Amino acid sequence: MSVLDIDFVRAQFPAFSEPSLQGQAFFENAGGSYTCRQVIDRLTRFYTQRKVQPYAPYEASRLAGAEMDEARSRLAALMGVATEELSFGPSTTQNTYVLAQAFRQFLKPGEAIVVTNQDHEANSGPWRRLADAGIEVREWQIDPQTGSLDPAQLENLLDDKVRLVCFPHCSNVVGEINPVAEITAIAHAAGAFVCVDGVSYAPHGLPNVDDLGADVYLFSAYKTYGPHQGVMVIRRVLGELLPNQAHHFNGDTLYKRFTPAGPDHAQVAACAGIADYFEALAAHHGHQGDAAGTGAFVHDLMRAHEVDLLQPLLDRLVARNDLRLLGPSDASRRAPTVALALGRPAEPVAAHLAEFGIMAGGGDFYAQRPLEAMGVDPAQGVLRISFTHYTSSAEVEKLTEALDRVL
Repeated sequence: MSVLDIDFVRAQFPAFSEPSLQGQAFFENAGGSYTCRQVIDRLTRFYTQRKVQPYAPYEASRLAGAEMDEARSRLAALMGVATEELSFGPSTTQNTYVLAQAFRQFLKPGEAIVVTNQDHEANSGPWRRLADAGIEVREWQIDPQTGSLDPAQLENLLDDKVRLVCFPHCSNVVGEINPVAEITAIAHAAGAFVCVDGVSYAPHGLPNVDDLGADVYLFSAYKTYGPHQGVMVIRRVLGELLPNQAHHFNGDTLYKRFTPAGPDHAQVAACAGIADYFEALAAHHGHQGDAAGTGAFVHDLMRAHEVDLLQPLLDRLVARNDLRLLGPSDASRRAPTVALALGRPAEPVAAHLAEFGIMAGGGDFYAQRPLEAMGVDPAQGVLRISFTHYTSSAEVEKLTEALDRVL
């Protein structure tokens, strides 16, 4: 297994050479990551050379459309799905709302869906509103102590009425990585589709959606080194079953069916820069192969670095008696998104950390349901510390020193 070249990685992100950010360590990556230069370069090129209506016969327009198509095809290939199964939208929340409206038309009163109380509100609220249409909403509940979802309890919720199961790849406050393939197999065996919120997982390595078996997989490009776009994979079987949510003349095109409005052309095109970055990272570390293999290699490279940095931090946090770590203390079982319940308002603590050059956040992070389920007052919120593969060991040490001063 290759060891991540952190100097190479950080050289791909202009933020690390930006004078206004010097001396500050960024630990609110779960809210939005730094952007790699490949994305910035493509966005700049589009706005300066291609900012015309795409897909017309003249050259600037042809190139604009080609770059948008490239983004979709290359990200889909990294994730092991067909090009037409991947689409873009303004955000993951918006994409989920559109998808929920399609299911509102597709499902019949008396049928059921399963949601969790571990999710960010984006993969919970839109689905719960289907109760207004007579759809039964069943809640798969987390363990109030650990925050974990038990697949065995899901089986108790499933019967022939359940048509859809919605759950996160990992929670943005619990951080535990859920066994998506296992959960999906359970749901499919009961005749249900699955919708997986991957927003908190994808920044730590894009998954192979075909291997996971998920029918829908959603994530946010702006948390995955790209522009502010939501990315949605819908497998063809489900996508063609659901009612078209776009203009009637786009109904026969799978990647347009769930994009009611015109996409942000420049940002869609710039998403190809995420693939550029992943390929550059793989090549620098000596990997050669097809796109899906590149995606898997980069995933493992990122995760190994993150786990190495995360475990000592978790060990130090668990040893304290003045806070509660939410989620697992084993770094291999979680993303490096660490929520700490302090028994007092978290936002002032985050502000205090800023005085020591630590950029972190305090609040409920749109995860009020899991916080309440674990006995944490959303009004107080949690201190959230989140990093990615571009975080250095020196920054983690700076963080732990700052925490010792502030807590």
